[in-house]
Amino acid sequence: MSQQMTGRRVTGRRVTGRRVTRERPVRGRAMATSARAGLALLLVAVCGLAGCSGGGGSAQVVHVLGPWTDAEQASFLAVVAPFEQRTGIKVDYEGSRDSDTALADRVAGGNPPDLADLSSPAKVAQYAKAGRLTPLDGALDPSGLAKQYAPSWLGLGAVGGKQYAVVVKAAVKSLLWFSPKALAAHGWKPPGSWAELTGLDQRIAASGTPPWCVGLESSSASGWPGTDWLEDIVLAQSGPDVYDRWTAGTLAWTSPQIRQAWQTWGDVVGAPGMVRGGPRGMLLSGFGTAGTSLFASSPGCFFDHEASFITDDYQKDGSQPVAGKDFDFVPFPRIDPAFGGTEEVAGDLLAMFHSTPAARKLVAYLTTPEAQAIWVRRGGALSPNRLVGTGDYPDALSGRLGQQLTEATAVRFDASDQMPDAMQVAFYEAVLSYVNNPSRLDAILADLDRVRANAYG
Repeated sequence: MSQQMTGRRVTGRRVTGRRVTRERPVRGRAMATSARAGLALLLVAVCGLAGCSGGGGSAQVVHVLGPWTDAEQASFLAVVAPFEQRTGIKVDYEGSRDSDTALADRVAGGNPPDLADLSSPAKVAQYAKAGRLTPLDGALDPSGLAKQYAPSWLGLGAVGGKQYAVVVKAAVKSLLWFSPKALAAHGWKPPGSWAELTGLDQRIAASGTPPWCVGLESSSASGWPGTDWLEDIVLAQSGPDVYDRWTAGTLAWTSPQIRQAWQTWGDVVGAPGMVRGGPRGMLLSGFGTAGTSLFASSPGCFFDHEASFITDDYQKDGSQPVAGKDFDFVPFPRIDPAFGGTEEVAGDLLAMFHSTPAARKLVAYLTTPEAQAIWVRRGGALSPNRLVGTGDYPDALSGRLGQQLTEATAVRFDASDQMPDAMQVAFYEAVLSYVNNPSRLDAILADLDRVRANAYG
């Protein structure tokens, strides 16, 4: 999922792999007060990655378009404030919840920004192949970048062997959330394997409380939370190669691997007594509030499958749950042990439409541990930069999430966010249809294949 959810969907949380509402103001990072020392630090940090050549009269304004508004915009502005102070370059930021559409309009009108946040690797490839993007070679030193970002993270922004974008903010999808207190009260432990998860589901259901809270409602993008389930299952059950072919439209929805993923999801949440409110509850519950039943004095469920951004919603609950105490997470269990270590992620990919000296300096700065640490310290964001430590996060739980990202063997971007728009919409609708009537699975998958035949061109 995403609403042009971190980049694309527009529903309550996403506009495309992203989340649409995060309100968590926090503190910034202390900066050197000496202008001379600050400039020296910038030259080390930026030129170390970018190889600043000092070339001629660059405009001292960088125009940036992104999806961050409200608290997220405040965090971005806090990140760039030290850069502006040290360099004298002004960052002119335009925020739009539907930034993909705003960008497309700007590009079509011949007025793209200098830098823009793109919602998925598919968008990066689209603009790169159209000749709209400038490779980041002039802004980022490849050897320096490789020390900070794992190859699979850099691969998300690469097209044809060239680096056209870099992830500056990320989320991890492959998570199961639970209440430590609620499990401990029954003597249950968080599951560490798929067998443990399904066995615990049965014990919880036998106690009279459904093990799962599932919310699929998200305005016009309702259904996307189910796509996250299916994407995680495909990765955990059939591995990244199958996931890649399915995402790219070269593997049929009716293939044994994809059909099996739908059946596995149905086995987990489709049986009577497995989900709070049953199918109707799944269809009518909002994704952001469904899991708050974890914190009730008499819990209405024990597990919630959501991405790392769900912590913002949890902490808006009236009971004011505390991270690590009232809610915690375990990684989504591997179904086939051969496919461990690959995480499903979403993220914000920064790309360059105009290669000005000022824009190159800003790109280089935003990839540094300094800038990334400011962003994550303010909450609501994770960094794929390996030099950002767990201590840079506002709490221990967020630090563990960041560590899970940087230590992943490999990452795969949210599949539905990379599919053509028609395919993505059909996927959302298929999730809702399946929950409403699982017996129609074969017909649902056949319909998806008909969309696939046209959507990928």
